[in-house]
Amino acid sequence: MELISIEDVRAAADDIAGTVVRTPLLPVPWDDELWVKPESLQPVGSFKLRGATHAVARLDPAVRSRGVVTHSSGNHGQALAHAARAAGVPCTVVVPEGAPQVKVDRIRALGAEVRFVPPARRLPEAERVAAETGATLVPPFDDPRIIAGQGTIGLEVLADLPDVDVVLVPVGGGGLSSGIATAVKALRPSAAVIGVEPLLAADARDSLATGAVVVWDVERTYRTSADGLRTNLSELTLAHLRERLDGIVTVTEEEITAAMGRLVREARLVVEPSAAVAVAARLFHRDELPSGRTVAVVTGGNVDPAVLASLAG
Repeated sequence: MELISIEDVRAAADDIAGTVVRTPLLPVPWDDELWVKPESLQPVGSFKLRGATHAVARLDPAVRSRGVVTHSSGNHGQALAHAARAAGVPCTVVVPEGAPQVKVDRIRALGAEVRFVPPARRLPEAERVAAETGATLVPPFDDPRIIAGQGTIGLEVLADLPDVDVVLVPVGGGGLSSGIATAVKALRPSAAVIGVEPLLAADARDSLATGAVVVWDVERTYRTSADGLRTNLSELTLAHLRERLDGIVTVTEEEITAAMGRLVREARLVVEPSAAVAVAARLFHRDELPSGRTVAVVTGGNVDPAVLASLAG
């Protein structure tokens, strides 16, 4: 299977320049060797804008004019809706039942049509919409353009901290970790890229252990509060992670909540559960990680206001 290259990531960086925010690296007050990359500062509140913008930019104009469709628990849907609106084309987002309302509301506010389905039907429904309307399916992670777009985070991390030793990346479908690992391992091979996922949705851990995609059903993955990390890997993302990821760590729900609270109160960042897993790994599993200058990718801030309020005290 053909993997993306550092040249693909650099091309994506050119495509998204001026549209996607170049987020800073922020030191945290409790750890002298930890920086966070706050992708919550993107216009749609998550890193997903990178891949979606790059994917839409790469479509032939005639194809793009027929619109785009995707399936998403929220963040990729918002990102694609934003990119489609900027391009002046229609967008449909198939959303699994139970997705956070705050994310659904924002998808609609960006002008996309929202269709609800049971979680197991999200991809088939998106494929049906594409077949019926002629829209292009832009997957959340299982696409080289998406992976390359997300990999631009790795370029920025190395530009701001060239001597980074460890990069901690949340893993859901694997597009983000595949892209970042591609960039980091190409430009700083000595740095370790470690994936982090919830213990209650540890399919990537199992997939890497067995060498084949292991699918956890929705009854298992929907136990975690980290809704953005409930998705299984694809053959494409597993191929990237087997080649380029240095390891994977799992974190508990209690650790995720504690990390969210730390980021909210001490780093003064708005974060959702999925975004806190990398920091949770550093806080609670430091003995499982390589030592040295560490960057934790904070992937998004699209959190239910009630959840956020519960952390602020």
